[in-house]
Amino acid sequence: MTPERSVVERPEGARQRTSSAGRRRRRVSYVAYAFVLPGFGLYALIVLYPAVQTFLLSMRNWNIVPGQPSPWVGFANYLQLIHDPVFLDSVVNSVFYTAATVPLQIVIGLGLAVLLDSKLPGRVVFRVIFYLPVVTSWVVVSLLFQYIFGSDDSLANAVFVNMLHLAPHNVDWLGNRWTGLVSIAALGVWKGVGWSMLIFLAALTAVPRELHEAAAIDGAGAWARFRNVSLPAIRPATLVVVLLLIMGGFQVFISVLLMTGGGPNNATQVPLTYMYTQAFANYNFSYGSAISFALTILVLVLSAAQYAWTRSRTKGA
Repeated sequence: MTPERSVVERPEGARQRTSSAGRRRRRVSYVAYAFVLPGFGLYALIVLYPAVQTFLLSMRNWNIVPGQPSPWVGFANYLQLIHDPVFLDSVVNSVFYTAATVPLQIVIGLGLAVLLDSKLPGRVVFRVIFYLPVVTSWVVVSLLFQYIFGSDDSLANAVFVNMLHLAPHNVDWLGNRWTGLVSIAALGVWKGVGWSMLIFLAALTAVPRELHEAAAIDGAGAWARFRNVSLPAIRPATLVVVLLLIMGGFQVFISVLLMTGGGPNNATQVPLTYMYTQAFANYNFSYGSAISFALTILVLVLSAAQYAWTRSRTKGA
């Protein structure tokens, strides 16, 4: 025999309370969507719509002359990128710039943050001094560094050749590929290290002092406290700094444009300056759009890979 099921009816008051709670949740959701919608609309208008249009433009051979046909070419512009030696060299230049600037900004910024987190006299003044390059215009500092590196009797040659005797003769810093990239990277480190310092300083300030005091009571020295207390505590901030610096490294533009213009003979081009040259100097907007979209995908892939690798190491630790 099959036992009969006992049906327990819910009281009328309980059903009313459940339905009213559901209505409140829906009402709260509608209010949340109402607050989010304007921001998302602005984001879609400023970011998503131009991104879609850029991709569609990259799939055509766009004619700048009004009324003339712009035939659909599909992925032909992207296939051209793969075989374009200037574009491939520009990616290598971006990798070099990122590899040269990101570790230095992290190490120097973290070192400055540790110093300013201590009881250093006048540390407020030093914070302002170190952060001042960050808020200075890229155009101004790029022209300044062009003056420092831009001629045979430049300040850089006066220091490296005449004072330190590190080179036997004057160096044409901006007239060669690798010395030009080193000069641009020097500007990137000088301007960006204050930002890294600020993020690390905020993270170090949030570390509870009780942890340092307990480690000191246990006999840990300054280096041991920094390695075993401070560094694990600021790992999330370090992840943010690394990701943003990598993304910024591949988006370097103004300093290259003003210091070398991508020269000589496209030797110091980076993807954004090459995109600018193709779109606004050669009026090849479709190819320029393909460059910009390809760079966006490259940065997203690298950032996702870096994020996944860093998160796995953080969990493993």
